[in-house]
Amino acid sequence: MGNILINDGLHPSGIKMLEDAGHTIQTEKIAQEDLLAQLPKFDGICVRSATKVRTDLIDACANLKFIGRGGVGLDNIDVDHARSKGVAVLNTPAASSRSVAELAFGHMLSLSRFVYQSNRQMPLEGNSNFGTLKKSFSKGVELEGKTLGIIGLGRIGQEAAKIGLGLGMNVVGVDPYIKKNVTIKCKIGTSSVDVDIKSISMDEMLAQSDFITMHIPFTGAAVLGPTEFAKMKKGTFLVDAARGGTIDEDALLAALEDGTVAAAGLDVFINEPSPRQDILSHPRISLTPHIGASTLEAQEKIGIELASKIIEVLKG
Repeated sequence: MGNILINDGLHPSGIKMLEDAGHTIQTEKIAQEDLLAQLPKFDGICVRSATKVRTDLIDACANLKFIGRGGVGLDNIDVDHARSKGVAVLNTPAASSRSVAELAFGHMLSLSRFVYQSNRQMPLEGNSNFGTLKKSFSKGVELEGKTLGIIGLGRIGQEAAKIGLGLGMNVVGVDPYIKKNVTIKCKIGTSSVDVDIKSISMDEMLAQSDFITMHIPFTGAAVLGPTEFAKMKKGTFLVDAARGGTIDEDALLAALEDGTVAAAGLDVFINEPSPRQDILSHPRISLTPHIGASTLEAQEKIGIELASKIIEVLKG
């Protein structure tokens, strides 16, 4: 049986599964600077985004059988090096798809109806300037009939497509791995229907979309920069609940200034956990602190999915 360090937390359902399978669990966090000395006594480690598992740490742990990431992104783990050493790298790509997609739409609805601005201004001026605020925020737009462009048609992008279709939007996607379309199954009450989502070029999507949502990993460079913003429709609404760096933040601020982007919703930032102040204080940016996967339901799904994969790895 394995000795497992849960260093950044895991849902109790996942911990119980591991304990029921006979594994020993430590949930007391070990500081990053102490891991080099202490991790070698464990057979595996579970992390979120806080703990980094780099080459030096992997090399120091001859008994390490797996590194588990409670979430999707693996940018805090040296994945290739771990696998070259025979260490399994596990994540939970399916567990949080719906929660991230729903947060993206939370931002879209907030942007389209000025909810984020109202929540900032009503406590300050609601009882003294009600009429002016009402006039300022009375030019919202509906999502029904608008075109939604999804960058990344993986699990999260497909969940976003389902929600968009349910709201009556026209949905298109951009994904280099999907050449023509992807078929998604949409639930309608107790029934379901298959719908094809077209995968088109980035230029076509930028020209067509009224709303754009990002659901891709960060691969070292921004996907939306000055060139891409210049091809967008005037007044586009943009949401990023993917990874900081997928949008060039300087280019975003310029696009907000010239009206290319009507408003933006950001759950992720380049300098997390210290985003730049001009982003945080911008009057047309809706903000959340990287909480895409942070729902009660998603956390339980993450715990169960990761525990199931760990149990399978340690069986071998």
